[in-house]
Amino acid sequence: MIALKNFVLGLVLTAGLSLSAQESSDKQATPLLKKISPHVYSYVGITGASPAGNSFGANAGLIVGNDAVLVVDTLVSAHEAKRFLKDIRAVTDKPVKYVANTHYHLDHAWGNCVFAQNGALIIGHEKLRGNKKLEESASYAIAHPEIFGMTPKDTEGTKFIFPNICFSQRMSIDLGGVTVELSCLGPSHNDSSIIVYVPEDKTLFTGDAVFKGYHPFLAEGDLENWPKVIEALRKIPATAVIPGHGPLVKDSDFTDLIAYLKDFDVLAKELSKGKKAEDAPAIAEEMIKRLPAQNRTELPGLVEMNLRSKYLPPPQVKAQ
Repeated sequence: MIALKNFVLGLVLTAGLSLSAQESSDKQATPLLKKISPHVYSYVGITGASPAGNSFGANAGLIVGNDAVLVVDTLVSAHEAKRFLKDIRAVTDKPVKYVANTHYHLDHAWGNCVFAQNGALIIGHEKLRGNKKLEESASYAIAHPEIFGMTPKDTEGTKFIFPNICFSQRMSIDLGGVTVELSCLGPSHNDSSIIVYVPEDKTLFTGDAVFKGYHPFLAEGDLENWPKVIEALRKIPATAVIPGHGPLVKDSDFTDLIAYLKDFDVLAKELSKGKKAEDAPAIAEEMIKRLPAQNRTELPGLVEMNLRSKYLPPPQVKAQ
């Protein structure tokens, strides 16, 4: 069970959440669904990231066709997904036939259950199909919401629902006059991350391949290939780019994130050499001072989490 709990801590960004960010939830206004382009709406640019109040600042959106709606990510819980569905109904009465999970992390996928109950098909990467380790970990995490700063009330009614439609590289869906292109550009934030593109609107959802204004979660990240994915993203002819967290992305934000990832890796290796897990807070403090600022003010606790999960040896557990 200890190993399973450690896996949960590694797969969710919440484990690195600072208390100050959690306390800000009372001050954070409910996210507003914004019209991004003719067929696309999204929550975007959320500040004061918190667990139950705004799904750790995760962006989620919808694409509206003449016949159907595709939802991109479903937030952190059944409660949050119900709020999202209510907001969707304020802008369209078209049926929500599809949900695309940009990846499986709780802040983007734990609301799947609400949409599945309403008949939506859940789409995700092939690597999520029949993943028993993930199923066990998600069940454990939902049963222990305190791990990431939530309460049983926050996760009441939440059940992790796996994708029932999976693809490995590309998939296209016609919503009726509006095409949605789903792609995997390779490992980045994790090895099952996908993007969602609407060519008619030139609007792109990057998922957590891109963070703006937020420190990224790197525990499962492929730091060698991630910059290549970012370069591929910037070549897509998009006029509106919605990141996994933060406001709409400009071309310079791609450059900034590549620099951040490379600098983080170099600094973390330098400062973690010969150190132990208990040194993580001090190293994280120094990292934040030396990393390129880039106005990344949200979820600073993830710097320490990233160090613990990727660069420092695990703490020694004494046998009982």
